[in-house]
Amino acid sequence: MRRIYFLVPDIDTTRRIVDELLLARIEERHIHVIAKRGVPLEDLPEASLMQKSDFIPAVERGLALGGSAGILAGLVALSIPPAAAVVAGGVLLASTVAGAGVGAWAGGLIGISTASSRIRQFEAAIEAGQLLVLADVPKSRVEEIEGAIKAHLPSVEIEGTEPVIPAFP
Repeated sequence: MRRIYFLVPDIDTTRRIVDELLLARIEERHIHVIAKRGVPLEDLPEASLMQKSDFIPAVERGLALGGSAGILAGLVALSIPPAAAVVAGGVLLASTVAGAGVGAWAGGLIGISTASSRIRQFEAAIEAGQLLVLADVPKSRVEEIEGAIKAHLPSVEIEGTEPVIPAFP
């Protein structure tokens, strides 16, 4: 899946884009709209906290850093007293898993409170009254979807695609 970003001038055009995407058989759960605070989106699919924050990248970074710190802590623990090989492997595995878990948890807490770095570049346009539409489409259909939107709505700015989106948000 790839995420396509559309910068849209008004709510009526946004509604037409969502309709176009639905006609192209993109499920509503894969369409997200971000507007300035206080703008009523009515029946449009509003972006959730997962799309508006850096939660997923922060969890990934926390998982990697925490796992690395856990391995290091396990190796340090093994070097202090001589221990049996079976216990040593368990200590190393447990510290790695614990470190990765704590790192992912801490990263998630930080990421959920941080605005998405990808959406941050659109903040000025959103505050000026434009709307941002995010559409998660199969990689093979990106050009087809972009072409259909441009053909029917030439005033819409296609701001590019995100290379890979996470599978679970």
